Amino acid sequence: MLRVAFLYALACLSLLLSGCSDPGSAGREAAGQTKIGGESGRELAARQVLRRGNGAEPQSLDPHKSEGVPESNLQRDLFEGLTNDDPELGIVPGAARAWEISADGTVYVFHMRENGRWSNGDPVTAQDFAYGLRRSVDPATLSNYSIMLRPILNAEKVIAGELPPEALGVRAIDDLTLEIRLEAPTPYFLGVLNHSSAYPVHRPTVERYGGRWARPGRLVSNGAYRLKDWVMQSHIVMERNPYYWDNDNTTIDEVWFYPIENQSTELQRYRADALDMTYDLPFRQLGWIRENLPDELVISEYLGVYYYGLNVTQPPFKDNVELRRALNLAVDREILTRQVTTAGEIPAYGYVPRAANYEQVVPEWAAWTQEERVAEARRLYEAAGYSRDNPLKVQILYNTHENHRTIAVAIASMWKEALGIEVELVNEEWKVYLETRRTKQTTQVFRAGWIADYNDAYNFLEILHSQSGLNDPGWNNPQYDALLEEAARENDLERRAELMHQAEQLVMEDVPVIPVYFYVTKRLVKPWVGNYRPHVQDFIQTKDLEILKH
Repeated sequence: MLRVAFLYALACLSLLLSGCSDPGSAGREAAGQTKIGGESGRELAARQVLRRGNGAEPQSLDPHKSEGVPESNLQRDLFEGLTNDDPELGIVPGAARAWEISADGTVYVFHMRENGRWSNGDPVTAQDFAYGLRRSVDPATLSNYSIMLRPILNAEKVIAGELPPEALGVRAIDDLTLEIRLEAPTPYFLGVLNHSSAYPVHRPTVERYGGRWARPGRLVSNGAYRLKDWVMQSHIVMERNPYYWDNDNTTIDEVWFYPIENQSTELQRYRADALDMTYDLPFRQLGWIRENLPDELVISEYLGVYYYGLNVTQPPFKDNVELRRALNLAVDREILTRQVTTAGEIPAYGYVPRAANYEQVVPEWAAWTQEERVAEARRLYEAAGYSRDNPLKVQILYNTHENHRTIAVAIASMWKEALGIEVELVNEEWKVYLETRRTKQTTQVFRAGWIADYNDAYNFLEILHSQSGLNDPGWNNPQYDALLEEAARENDLERRAELMHQAEQLVMEDVPVIPVYFYVTKRLVKPWVGNYRPHVQDFIQTKDLEILKH
């Protein structure tokens, strides 16, 4: 068996080195292999196992202690919030089968599913959600994402340690009825409840194992899958949760997630049929992929922004807005998206992407030529005290990732050519990188991205609030905070959008972040992965997929 595997691997390697194209579905049929989906095109494979690339090793599986996209992909299979999300229907019932909202928009009453069960068979109750929400905002939990729950009555004071978690505006009326009271009407609140910070956790398990509860053999979850195995830096395996309320409509029995930080390696594994879906694709091989695997390439709109954060709590960016503006203007976003990323990313001249019911900020300099921007950047650079004879020396921090390095090299080159800046590139493994950013002690420039947790501009703006645990630039602008707080209480949607627009304009004037581009999702998906539907937030849940006969 080992020898067979070795020979197969050798054949795959030869295929890759020779530059031959993947046989794909057409090649399979020409070679006399099984037609995908059988004669009907809808026949299922006997083994329902999905293998997904997932970027980085997860920070944690505790939904109240993690913050990245790789973690969210895993938790979306393990847990389910009161609401769920459908790529075509939007917000749909999740662990709650229905809800009512009071006339003034501040009181939500949720009705739990009577057949909701945890992965150990315990019933999922309203008390579980009340416990989870209180735990998420409890300062003792050390969540960086608790700000997401700020719309709930008293959440801000609980997060600040001014009130106990029991003062949070949630209560279980009975086992199957949960009431949540808000500070003010919040149009996006149902979307918040589909976020990991609002997921329930199994109280007996958390209290028994403390900080080590989210591990194989211990983790109890209420989603479509339960944790089976976790081998660090290798894979995470989940199997169907037989107690999940919609298990009868779940097809895939087992899903394997692989933390592959190198996109070329991920592509090789996909071509060798060791993966059914990639997490990402290498910029430099998109041309080859378009030519050789056009039917398996999926590029779609993705509500997110790729940006560079500037640590404004330390020199050289502290109290030096001229320098921050100079670096912002010297980035040629057209060149980056047209010649480096090439998947259809949109140059970002403002910070918030095309969110629902929101007019994006477009600064005046967006209409300038790049030569005009560089000329202004040089003026600001000198005003900040730097020149080619006295150049800024700065580090760019990025997490280990082939594409992040490619972008960092390009931006370093732009800054060198336009201003003479000397850049050192520093890369760190995902979890270390997140911690380095958060401490704000050594970072200067760091790569970052933000993908919408819910389709609303507020989600992008709130991470730069001075009290946000995700405000890694350390920016503190009281006027900005006041605008966001007023927007959070505003009933009039047009007025609310205008307040957020003013807040975003402050971001672009103060430049704690340098927006680079607005994302698109780009991945390869095998033709036998059925029911794959792109989602604007890339919420791809394994329970919605199936493996066709092949």
